[in-house]
Amino acid sequence: MAEYGPGLRRFFSRRAGPNDADDLVQEVFLRLQARAEGDPVENVEGYLFKIARNVLISRIREQHAFGGGQVDQLDDDFVSLDDLSPERILIGKQALESALVAILGLPPRARAAFLFHRFDNMTYQAIAGRMGISKESVKELMQRAIDRLSEELEYGRGS
Repeated sequence: MAEYGPGLRRFFSRRAGPNDADDLVQEVFLRLQARAEGDPVENVEGYLFKIARNVLISRIREQHAFGGGQVDQLDDDFVSLDDLSPERILIGKQALESALVAILGLPPRARAAFLFHRFDNMTYQAIAGRMGISKESVKELMQRAIDRLSEELEYGRGS
């Protein structure tokens, strides 16, 4: 975190503003931690900034979905809507379908916890109460779900 945190903060400050930078950096490291038990990453910096890009895109989508304020103009390193060719749209649809199939293939309890957290924005504590399990059990279910989805989606890309 000490090595890559400042660079990530600069990345987010330029794109999302300095007020959100620390939260976004934290999200990057949380996502990295969720993947920590998988295969070792060869290019850590490249992988971190790939996660950072995904975190930023998720934040922007979230702001638009919930009627957030004006979003800062994205730099040219992001694809604009005008650049979406039919081929890119098809690739996106196929990726979405693969993700949905992978999510539906999760064990029922892991799938439920994953959907509650990622799609209903429920906290682990709220999920635990709803499912009648401990918060630690929710963490374990989420970790299993994320690991399995990572495996499924990486395998599906031919990696």
